[in-house]
Amino acid sequence: MAEPIHILITGGAGQVGLELLAAEWPQDVVLHAPLRQELDLADPASVRKAFAATPFAAVINAAAHTAVDRAEAEVAVAFAANALGPAVLADMTRETGIPLIQISTDYVFDGAKAGLYVETDPVGPLGVYGASKLAGELAVRSGNPRSVVVRTAWVLSIHRTNFLKTMLRLAGDRPALNVVGDQLGCPTSARDIAAALKTIALKMIADPSAPTGIYHFVNAGETTWANLAREILALSKASGGPWAEVQDIPVIDYPTPARRPANSRLSTEKLTRDYGIAPRAWQTAVAEIVAELNAERTFS
Repeated sequence: MAEPIHILITGGAGQVGLELLAAEWPQDVVLHAPLRQELDLADPASVRKAFAATPFAAVINAAAHTAVDRAEAEVAVAFAANALGPAVLADMTRETGIPLIQISTDYVFDGAKAGLYVETDPVGPLGVYGASKLAGELAVRSGNPRSVVVRTAWVLSIHRTNFLKTMLRLAGDRPALNVVGDQLGCPTSARDIAAALKTIALKMIADPSAPTGIYHFVNAGETTWANLAREILALSKASGGPWAEVQDIPVIDYPTPARRPANSRLSTEKLTRDYGIAPRAWQTAVAEIVAELNAERTFS
């Protein structure tokens, strides 16, 4: 019988973490998703203890401080989670000679580019969240040569709080919703992100010469927040769920503590070339999530 392959997943209670745990892995893979009380990424001794107890073959870091607006007032907290945590993991994974896969974000860009962002485009975060995630990228890439950073955007799922679930919840209470119509991006299923991370992790474990570096993963296509809301609610209405009329508003009419990139579109060509991962259309991914939520009628 083959020796078990132990993979550490941090942030197992988040959208992507939950999908990683729910994914179908090879029979010999054992997933470890300790709670923060068991493994505190801000505490190197806690991480060292976990590594001493289990011979991990890879680490997927899905832990993050993702409250974008709150991060503006919680700078130290955001950097502890998004930069210090990845730095500690980079140290430990380098010392033990295993790969580290880190999730990052479109918020490392300023959104001023006209086209799709590629991995080599200049970065320029607009706020604390993006800056802290960029610091995490730098820590991972400089701390462990056998690392992959996967930037994603507009994450949606049946889990936790996200834009899709918020639209369904609000549509149950209001006849019309005002949604920002002048920001472009790529809606992305957390389930699809998890599948991509799984592919990358398994290849890096099996092949020490597997490609490393920064990659983008989002579902195929692009849209605005307002048009995404229309798609979500049209799908919901078709299956007997809540619906509301969507009215476009400019981002200037929806002020938030943190500035968002006006353009969050990411090119996935590099990931397809190096890892054979071809994202499905965002409409297909969104339809899958809406169908699951409407079947359960749980939008909170």
